Amino acid sequence: MTSENQTPEDDQVVGRALRISFALVTLVAAVAAVVVALRKPPEEIVPEQEELSALPQEREAVELKIPDIRFADVTVASGIDFVQVNGAAGQKLLPETMTGGVAFFDFDGDLDQDILCVNASHWPWADDQPAKRPTAGLYENDGAGHFTNITADSGLDVTIYGNGVACGDFDNDGRVDVYLTAVGTNRLFRNLGGGKFEDVTEAAGVGGDASDWGTSAGWFDFDNDGDLDLMHCNYLVWSREVDETMEFTLDGKLRAYGRPTDFQGAFPVLYRNEGEGRFTDVSAATGIQITDRASGEPLSKSLGLTFADVNNDSWMDVLIANDTVQNWLLLNQQGESFREIAAASGVAFDNNGKARGAMGIDTACFRNDDALGITIGNFANEMTALYVCQTPGIPSPIFRDEAVSNGIGPVTRTELTFGVLFADLDLDSRLDIVACNGHLEDDIQKVLESQQYEQPPQILWNCGIDAASEFMILPEENVGAEFVERMVGRGAARADIDGDGDIDLLLAACGGRPRLLRNDQQLGHHWLRVKLQGTAANRDAIGATVRVQVDEDTLLTQTVMPTCSYQSQSETVLTFGLADYTTVQSVSIRWPGATEDEVHTSPQIDRLLQFQQ
Repeated sequence: MTSENQTPEDDQVVGRALRISFALVTLVAAVAAVVVALRKPPEEIVPEQEELSALPQEREAVELKIPDIRFADVTVASGIDFVQVNGAAGQKLLPETMTGGVAFFDFDGDLDQDILCVNASHWPWADDQPAKRPTAGLYENDGAGHFTNITADSGLDVTIYGNGVACGDFDNDGRVDVYLTAVGTNRLFRNLGGGKFEDVTEAAGVGGDASDWGTSAGWFDFDNDGDLDLMHCNYLVWSREVDETMEFTLDGKLRAYGRPTDFQGAFPVLYRNEGEGRFTDVSAATGIQITDRASGEPLSKSLGLTFADVNNDSWMDVLIANDTVQNWLLLNQQGESFREIAAASGVAFDNNGKARGAMGIDTACFRNDDALGITIGNFANEMTALYVCQTPGIPSPIFRDEAVSNGIGPVTRTELTFGVLFADLDLDSRLDIVACNGHLEDDIQKVLESQQYEQPPQILWNCGIDAASEFMILPEENVGAEFVERMVGRGAARADIDGDGDIDLLLAACGGRPRLLRNDQQLGHHWLRVKLQGTAANRDAIGATVRVQVDEDTLLTQTVMPTCSYQSQSETVLTFGLADYTTVQSVSIRWPGATEDEVHTSPQIDRLLQFQQ
């Protein structure tokens, strides 16, 4: 008996033993058997985090009928003529590749979804400055999905190095206001009506520091006092001078965009709404300025932001996707402060305990039960995450990343994903996932053959919990050639632009044209759209939860949460796909801050329902 660890001398000893006596061999074998019998087998070590990837039960494969969810690119035909400027001119300064946010919002209150595209700018030190400086783009919807550019003289036609957008009625006057984040001072615009906006940043006190790099932002009522508070993320401590002194290269020669690991992180900011157009920075007082214990620096490089009541206590919690450092889950302590529990809850890292390059984020009850899912788009060669909590009602919920076991991980590993969001695109009652992809480096294929600068967006179709793979990528033949066209994707937003009941998509491009993708599915599924208006709660009803009881066994749950994806905002109207159901039993509403549901029985379907608190 030999092994890789034996020496030549060992082989000679064994050979002589065999030649001298068969009996001796028998004796040695017997002794060895006794020794093996007496030894305790080593305990199998199964890493806890790897165990978390296992499914709770083995699935029995079901026959799938893959739907046709075809999208038409109607950007030009619908009147969207926006072109995003990122200022790139060969210097490869890091902000140039991170910009790109879009929003669906009803700025004129006519129940259709208008569009706002965020623009950056040319750098002020650039030699070539255009005669007409770039601004954001505001587009009014005629209700049928045709848009008119009304940016000029709207008040939003200002030049900043913009990144993200947050839409919300902060003064409860019935008109949706706009907040833009930027490299530099952020801006708050109050909606005056008639397509006009007023810059109230200074009076409101929400501009931040002129040296900040703002990314995603969102409105939510963290203290349940009936008005919307404002939170925005900051990415890095960045300056042109520092960036240019660092020798970032792809191959030792080609200049590359910098790595976030080489820059210090920056804190997110929380502003409490004091009424009368004034806000107070309560970031320090509420405990959201979390530092690395070792370095004392901010433990955040924040790109994605959303809000959800993860423990069902009627207080909105905060989820932040951080780049190359751990993600955050800030548990709301009844409007007084926040407790960071991401590591303890399982959403801080991947299953190997490593931080990823996280960008966009969204949450949903995607299995039509109480299980809450958090999806996060990550860097190239880092799969999209899907953290799932089976028991969100407990005080400190526990999530596990099921991306590998439910089919998301392997098919998303190659892409660099920025915008992610949940949406029932085929109206089959199950929420799918949309991914907006694109690399940072236009030269990336010169050093990595598997990567390309422009990448196709993806639809991860929800096959259902009983399928062999819970999610699958829909191929071109099911989504159409116009959907899979490659782009340098960044933000993404969802809305029904033409009133036909299905969800259309708006994808932002870094340094190019956005893509408005009209959903042309013809599957014959029924649907229900719900729009809420708060009175005691914030007027937008942000944070309200709606449950549609279809039958005794089918319950659909969604929360009014426009802040999701990456630096973008979606409509506040909720779309519920009903598949082949022709009736529903009830619609229940849990208004923000409430502890009991408001129930409406036997609602009609295939229409927009409006409820006022």
